[in-house]
Amino acid sequence: MQIIKTLSELSELCRSFHQAQQSICLVPTMGYYHAGHEDLMQYGRTLADKLVVSLFVNPTQFGPAEDLENYPKDHERDSRIAESHGCDVLFLPDAADMYTADHATWVEVPKMTKILCGLSRPIHFRGVCTVVLKLFNLTQADYAVFGEKDWQQQAILKKMVEDLNVPVTIKTRATVREADGLALSSRNVYLTAEERKQAPAIYAGLCAARTLVKKGERNAKKIKDLVLQKWAVDIPLGRLDYLNIVDPYNLENVEYLEQDALMACAVRLGKARLIDNILLPACGTQA
Repeated sequence: MQIIKTLSELSELCRSFHQAQQSICLVPTMGYYHAGHEDLMQYGRTLADKLVVSLFVNPTQFGPAEDLENYPKDHERDSRIAESHGCDVLFLPDAADMYTADHATWVEVPKMTKILCGLSRPIHFRGVCTVVLKLFNLTQADYAVFGEKDWQQQAILKKMVEDLNVPVTIKTRATVREADGLALSSRNVYLTAEERKQAPAIYAGLCAARTLVKKGERNAKKIKDLVLQKWAVDIPLGRLDYLNIVDPYNLENVEYLEQDALMACAVRLGKARLIDNILLPACGTQA
């Protein structure tokens, strides 16, 4: 595995891969790897001749009161994990190289970024889109892999790629969970013992919504009310950020389920802000 730290080195190396008729899969990450990241790498390894993993805590997607300075890091451990999953290139850039002092260009998908997570994190997706497009340009990747836990993110990036004619195919992987249902996240380390005990109830509430839909309920408000009632009992330490039912592709609000929909949420538990989602099978197509 090669560890690359400069943009020019990465671009030159990826150009040489393509000149040798070798395809490239990119897995963008912020590090502190868990089994979810490992799944992305394992899948990415099957898609292309070369697997490029970026490890960069992107400052432009953090708001002023967020956890940029405290975001968990362990680059040595992450490097070992990436290599063990067949990574050919690990990209570890400095923020000053990714964003020069006079950086003035941003990439936005406004309609899809002002809802759900964008309500409380107004600059987040602008930062995500900008850094991911930079990575696409640097690597000229044929494929890129993202997790479905960040459903809004992957939907926005697919729209960006479509609108800007970026020649990359975005693939997604299902959310990887602990045995008790909690979605894996690098930020789970923020949870206290009591918060960790309550956290699995987030997904349990979403599963209850899916069960209700399978029984025939189609009114979005009634479905959300059921989840909120469960959470009020099961997550007394939790603070709701949002709970919405939306179209899985354009993320527009759904009031009555006439086709499959996405229930997405963010719940704050202590220092952690936990996001999750579940597909609601209004058409009976989702197991």
